[in-house]
Order: sequence, then C-alpha cells, then structure tokens
Amino acid sequence: MVRHASTLGRLSARRRPRPSAPLSRRGLRPRAPLLLVMLVLVGLVAGACSAPSAARPTAPVGVSVAPAPSSVPSVPPSPAASSAPAAAAHLSRSVPVRLQIPAIGVDSTLMPLGLNADGTMQVPPSGFPAGWYTGAPTPGELGPAIIAGHVDWNGPGVFYELRRVVPGDTISVTRADTRVVVFRVTRVAQYPKVAFPTSLVYGNVDYAGLRLITCGGSWDAQAHHYVDDTVVFAELVSPS
Repeated sequence: MVRHASTLGRLSARRRPRPSAPLSRRGLRPRAPLLLVMLVLVGLVAGACSAPSAARPTAPVGVSVAPAPSSVPSVPPSPAASSAPAAAAHLSRSVPVRLQIPAIGVDSTLMPLGLNADGTMQVPPSGFPAGWYTGAPTPGELGPAIIAGHVDWNGPGVFYELRRVVPGDTISVTRADTRVVVFRVTRVAQYPKVAFPTSLVYGNVDYAGLRLITCGGSWDAQAHHYVDDTVVFAELVSPS
C-alpha cells in the first residue's frame, strides 16, 4: 500500500470507502462506524470470499479486502521487495482492462469497483471477472494498485489458484491506453482477517506496486466467509 508529497496529496484526496464487515452476497455491510480514515478494501476481500449460500464451498477460496488508512502511512520496502529487480519508472493514470497471471492460468477482464451509496466498496457480482478499486492508483501508476477477486462462487472463482503464485512469477495488466505493464511478484502472504496488516498492504510506496487480494484459510460456516486473506505483492518491472 515512501511516496512523494505531491503524490500523497493526490492519493489522500481520493474518496475512500467506509469500514465494513465481511461482504454478503449483495456487497459490504457496514459495522458500527470505525475510524473514518480506514479504507474498507477489507470488506471487498472478506465479502468477496463469502459464498453466496450458507453451504460451505467445495474448496477453500474467496475474496476479502482489509481496511486501508486514508492517511496512508509510508511503508519501507520488505526484504523480499528489496531483492527484486529494480522497479521501472511509473506511468500516468489509465484504466486497467485485462489481467493475466501465466503461472496459474488467469486471463480475466477487469471491472471497476467503486463505492456503494452507503460509502462501502463494491465487489464483483460473481466469481468472474476480477475487479480493480477505482479509488487507488491504476496499475503502472505510482503507488499500490488494488485488484480483488473471488476465490470461489458456486465453484472456482477467478483467484481460485492465487495461493499457488510464488515470488518471481509475473503478472501482466493491459491498460486502456494499450500499454501492457508487467509486474514481478515479490511476496505472497496469508493474514487473518482479524489482524489484517492494513498499512503494509495499502500504505503508500515510492514505486508502482500491485496487490492482488482474495480469501484464504479455513471456512467459517457460522460467519459464512473464510478466516484469512491471501495477498500477492508485486512491483512494476516493465511498462511497454
């Protein structure tokens, strides 16, 4: 999720979702108000991971997004990120239209995910396609772009195999300006939804980054969602 002052100003000026509980089939349902500075991307992942019915999915997969702060903190590069190839220069803003992850066979169009009338973030209406959060930088732009998708939805979802991605794998995003930006995975992690590292995932960075998020871990039949989130961290290496 350090960034230049001008960029930080642009990011903080963008509208951010209100905190919310795990998503239901219809979308994020807000809890009692938390800190207004929290971004409810967590709701996206949590809700997106939720199965559309009370029955437990056949395999552990889903989508959930943890809250990201509005006053986005700076996050130092991780050891894994530091060992990655030097990051490429960032690009200007352009809508992403296609996501490809060759290592796990993902080739998906991308839908925009904005905010609902109540200030919570929208989620994909089904297992396909994945969606990009319009309140964050676009892939290739300076900062952490956010793409989320369901791990399952009455069967495997677009990010069903996301947990199998490993550092070094590549991710390609085609943008509306026809440019294809290539990211290299630097880290894959699984976090409990109750202890999601908001600053690490959504915090400002001084490079063009990408976060792919879906549900993981075991299925909580009572809450109707997975207990963890799987997050893939990647850095831009080749804008073309």
